[in-house]
Amino acid sequence: MDSANASSSGPAEAAQPAVAGLSERDGQILAFERHWWKYAGAKEQAIRDQFQMSATRYYQVLNALIDRPEALAHDPLLVKRLRRLRAARQRARSARRLGIEV
Repeated sequence: MDSANASSSGPAEAAQPAVAGLSERDGQILAFERHWWKYAGAKEQAIRDQFQMSATRYYQVLNALIDRPEALAHDPLLVKRLRRLRAARQRARSARRLGIEV
């Protein structure tokens, strides 16, 4: 009886996004960021192949996505890592503009 319940809830959960409000594309973008190094070639080419968008547009979508609470709930470790990397890049840019070495 438990195996019947487990098998019926497994595929249904796999087909649905883990968090309400997170689209299928958003989930795919987070999954891609988690595993992009597995794709052969440059990341930009993999982005173009997977999502049919330019790298610039992809990063715009990704930056908006990691600010959403739904994304944080979906994959907290990944989203926090991406936020830290973004903040570090912003600090480095600001420091360069001000002539400060970080």
